[in-house]
Amino acid sequence: MKIRPLLPFHWPRVQEIYAQGIATGHATFETSLPEWEVWDRSHVRTCRLVAEEEGGAMTGWAALSPVSDRCAYGGVGEVSVYVAEEARRKGVGTLLLDALVAASEAAGFWTLQAGIFPENRGSVRLHERCGFRVVGTRERLGMLHGVWRDVLLMERRSGVVGVG
Repeated sequence: MKIRPLLPFHWPRVQEIYAQGIATGHATFETSLPEWEVWDRSHVRTCRLVAEEEGGAMTGWAALSPVSDRCAYGGVGEVSVYVAEEARRKGVGTLLLDALVAASEAAGFWTLQAGIFPENRGSVRLHERCGFRVVGTRERLGMLHGVWRDVLLMERRSGVVGVG
């Protein structure tokens, strides 16, 4: 398995994997796929990764988006990690998230956060394995398909950026 930068030519497969996550009903509030241009503008260019098997088959992706354009939050990013159905529970998510943490620290991020539906236990465990902790539950944060959903707010503080 190799972790590589996510580039524009990866977008069709990124969309496929994203669509699989949307279909679960437990990965995101999104209900439709964005176009490349929209997604590209909202994600940090130095913190976009894909996981590829030997032979080049892409099995997952991870990216950071800024949480705010206010300078005080310049080192705080929101994590997205998606793994293809056929590759789940095989360590792909851990490889991607560990690599995203390293890329985020190289880019100067001191805090990473993730909003995860409590029902998505696999994602919660993945983030915990990679140093995230639950800092709270945002109750009835939003509605998905007519149902109010809670969201766990998970956070990881860098041990090398913003220390001291």
